[in-house]
Amino acid sequence: MGDVNVGSAEMRNFKLGTPALVCRWRLASGRLPLENRHLRALSRRVLDDEPVSPQLIAWAKQHVEWTLREGSAENPNGVLMLIVDEEGQAAMTVGPYEPLAAMTASGLVDRATAAQQEADETGVAPETLWAVRDGCLVAGVAPGQSLSGASSLVEDLAKTVGLPLSRQADLLDDVASGAASPAEVFLASDEHGIICATDAAGSIGERLTKDYVRLLESMDKRR
Repeated sequence: MGDVNVGSAEMRNFKLGTPALVCRWRLASGRLPLENRHLRALSRRVLDDEPVSPQLIAWAKQHVEWTLREGSAENPNGVLMLIVDEEGQAAMTVGPYEPLAAMTASGLVDRATAAQQEADETGVAPETLWAVRDGCLVAGVAPGQSLSGASSLVEDLAKTVGLPLSRQADLLDDVASGAASPAEVFLASDEHGIICATDAAGSIGERLTKDYVRLLESMDKRR
């Protein structure tokens, strides 16, 4: 990707074209808990088959602080949105957070499938399906595929407690078809955190969810 023209969503006379990339990152107490993870995942994305430019990464890092300072007062627990259009123009803004309705494993598969289609174009899926099978935590991504900020957190939390990890590119198809019936299924989302399936919940997903919630709550203590 070539040079990037950057701007702020609040700037007058600044208009974005057709979005080529939209990132939605959850806030907590006016902060971005997974900031470094999100920026690292952003650096691994591609647009028009070219890596996201260092200029855009630097701009995003700088504007996270500016945008939160100016826009998080009304929505301290909202969502920070980064939008990049087809011309390489970028904008960042904050909006309200809308919780995800409870979903079955099938519903989470649908979301993860849509996210994987985005990954086919940009290199990173903002939402990933995870499953627990035979005591192993399995990510529904291909080996070598870059993880989103939320999924990298899941991976690191699993390593902390010594939980075996693996990846399976066709996990989504196996769960959707019934070829696989994991003990647990959950979604790791940059916007929604960790969401356990209503019909395939369990102790591991619930533990990871609690760890994520504690991370959000810790942001209030740092203010």
